[in-house]
Formats: sequence, C-alpha cells, structure tokens
Amino acid sequence: MRTSSIIIFCLLATAFSSCKKFEYFQTDPNKPTQATPELLLTNIETTAFNDISTSAAFASRYLVNTDGIDSYQYYNWQRSGFGEFGSLRQVVKMEEEATRINQPVYLALGKFFRAWFFMKLTLAFGDIPYSEALKGSSEMFTPVYDRQEDIFLNILNDLKAAGDQLAAADGEIRGDVIYGGKKEQWKRLINSFSLRVLMSLSQKEGNVKLKVKERFAEIVNNPSKYPLLGSSADNGQLVFADLQDNRYPYYNNNSMQTAFYLEENFVDLLKQYQDPRLFRFAQKATKYAGLPDNDFNAYGGAKGSATIDENNSRVVNGEVSKIAKRYYNDPVNEPSVVLGYAELQFVLAEAVVRGWISGNAADYYKKGIQASMEFCKIAPADITAYLAQPSVQLVPGKELEGIFNQKYIGFFMNSGWQVFYEQRRTGLPVFDVSGNGVLNNKKVPKRWMYPEPELNLNRQHVSDAITRQYPQGDNINGVMWLLVKE
Repeated sequence: MRTSSIIIFCLLATAFSSCKKFEYFQTDPNKPTQATPELLLTNIETTAFNDISTSAAFASRYLVNTDGIDSYQYYNWQRSGFGEFGSLRQVVKMEEEATRINQPVYLALGKFFRAWFFMKLTLAFGDIPYSEALKGSSEMFTPVYDRQEDIFLNILNDLKAAGDQLAAADGEIRGDVIYGGKKEQWKRLINSFSLRVLMSLSQKEGNVKLKVKERFAEIVNNPSKYPLLGSSADNGQLVFADLQDNRYPYYNNNSMQTAFYLEENFVDLLKQYQDPRLFRFAQKATKYAGLPDNDFNAYGGAKGSATIDENNSRVVNGEVSKIAKRYYNDPVNEPSVVLGYAELQFVLAEAVVRGWISGNAADYYKKGIQASMEFCKIAPADITAYLAQPSVQLVPGKELEGIFNQKYIGFFMNSGWQVFYEQRRTGLPVFDVSGNGVLNNKKVPKRWMYPEPELNLNRQHVSDAITRQYPQGDNINGVMWLLVKE
C-alpha cells in the first residue's frame, strides 16, 4: 500500500509540473535578473574611459606601423560597427535599476553617458538611430535614422539636464571608479564636455536652432551654476593598476615593442618647438645612441605616408625612434584621459579667438600647455623655459594654428579619436598624404561606412540616411552635416 501511495504522488507531481508553461523552465533561479546600478556604472565607466587607440594614433600621424599595411595609417578603412549601442543598453539597464530603487543620481549619470556614446556614434557615421534606438524590448528592431542636427540638439539638452539633475539629486554615487563618488567633479566634467560638444559645432555658428555661441557663453559666464574642470585633478580619466584586466592596454604588447615608431612630421613639430615631451614619447634612434637623452638630434621619425619598404629601410639604418618603453613595459604607465583640464583650456582659448567669450586667449593657451607638460612629468623649470620661448607664443592672425598644434601634441596616446575629429574640423595640423603608400586617392577620410548588419537588417532606413547625406553613396569621404558651414 505504501508503495502504491508513493507512485500516485509522483504521478500527480509530474502532472502538475507538466502544466507549467515552457517559459517557466527558461529562468535560472540561481542566476540574478536584477543588478544594482553601481555595479552597472563601474562597467560603463571602464568601457567609456579606457580610450587609448593605436588605430587613432596611426590615422592622426603620431605613429607608424612597420609590420604591415595598416588601413588606418594609409587611409583605406571602410566600415565600422555600432558597438557603442551595447554600452548604451547597459546605460538603459542602469537607469531602470536606479528607478526601481529610487536612486536619481544614477539617472543623471545615465544622461551623461547617453550623450557620451551617442556623440561617438554620430561623429563616426553622421546620421544614426537615436529616437527609436534602444527599444528592442518594445520589438523596435529597425529604428529610423535621426538627422545629425537633431542628435546634437538632444545631446546638448541631455547634458544640461544631467548637470541640473545631478545638482538636485540626493544619494551617494557608489561604484564610481573615476571620481570616487564626488558629484562636484562629475558636474565639472559634464559642463566641460558640453563645451567640447559645442566647439565641435564651430561650423554651425549661424544655426538658429542650436545657438552654439550663446550656449557656450552661458556655461562659461556662470561658473557657480556651471563649474568647469578646475585643474588636472579634475581630469576625466581612468587610472590603471597592476592587476589582471586593469593594466595599461598596451602593456606587454608585442607590436608596440617591435613595430611602432614615431611619425616624422610629429617628431619635426616637437623639434620645431624644442619640446621636451619628445623625450617622454620616444626612444632615441639607434643610430644616435651615443647622444644624450635630451638631445633633439637623437630622435627621428618614419613617414606615415611612405611605403613599408621605405620605412623599414630607415629603421634598418637606425634613423627612426620607437615609441617610449613605458607604453609597453609599465603596467600602469599613465591614465587614459578622455577629457582633461589641458584640453578644456585649449577649447576656451579657441572660443576667445572666435569671439564666443571674452578673455585672454594666450592665458588659456599657456595653461593648457602647462597642464599637458605636467601630465607628461616635465620638470617645472623646463616648463617655464618652454613657455618663454618665442616659437611657443601665439602669433597675431595665426592664433588658431598655435592652439591646434599644442592641442595636437597634448592628445598623444590619449582621448581616442578626438584628435582626428579636431583635425577633421579645423584642417590643422595638416596630415601628410604625399608618400607612395597612401591609398584612398591620397585623401584623408572623413567618416566610416555604416555597418554591414544594418544593410542586411535595416536596409530601408540606412538607405534613406545615406541618400539624404551622401550623394555619392556610403563612402569614407562623405562630408557629414557637422562639417558644412552655416
């Protein structure tokens, strides 16, 4: 009898369990379905702030690769991806979790990171999905492409709202590996990033919808409401540690050790200024090993536009300087700065020259140089001597050339593709395309083509975006709205 009862109980249990829906068994009870916003914030920050790119260094004529034909060095890249949308989905999840537990401080940071990642996407491609993006949970899998003008307007509005919301929000910022939860520094970064975004719109001074000059002046002229980065201590940067997955990204990188040399025009620019940062960026060329480390004659560069054979011949002759050893043998090296005090000072100097704000452009310019040199650990006496050189002073009528040259030097191995976008916007400094190695009809590209999956899965909307922006089709030389003066 006991045996029969057990059999009946098992049959009933099986019958009841079989009535449960299939989806019930797809949820792992041991796997969490919710995450606190601080855990998501840490991942978002390390993704956004680890922005050191040798591809950008090749394209921006800082480095030369002697191992093979690099498409970035020779200006023959084609398509890029929408990887930033993966980061944006993490931002959306952080916002959802912040709402769930009533932590508005993370909603403010969410607006900043939305602006950050959407900015990267639109700078690379032009028009992108925005208003209908990130709605996969609503089964919106083929979003329309918004116009770049509207995207910039939304980015600026989001940044303003982020600053206001952060100022009013209560609660700690946990999980913050950038500023350790200090809201004041986040406000400074958000406002300074707003100025970068506005300066990227320098061709749009006449746009009545964006009001670029007015927005810029509103931020600068009201420091109590819109504080800016006050020193290099406020830099938006990721500090590396000698721990697994936390080291400098090119630590122990074989190509960095064996095949990456400084570009000739960059070395010549540093020599022109007698700039001691050269000694921090590069190793002496082997041909001049007997000269002192601080002798500018001991350094040389390869030509980014030359063929591999030409450059390798110069390497064999010992004429070319490798990148400094610290970039591949120091696990900590230097932080990844995505937006720093030095850049802000150059932005403010440019704004004075353009008449957007009042002030002394030379003062901002020299503060930018000093901050950059301090970051490179140049001795104070050498910084003072450098700033006093006649060649370093701003020349009337050529102020922007001086500002952009120094800004360019300060971006070395930092801030990702920002330096390339600055050159694209201003044309300064001029990137060499004279050599026999350059492809793309010896032109510097202006963008990336849209990802292949978009053509397969969202063809109508991406085709509409291409038609309205680029009459010659989806190509790397297309001139996006951002670059057309109005």
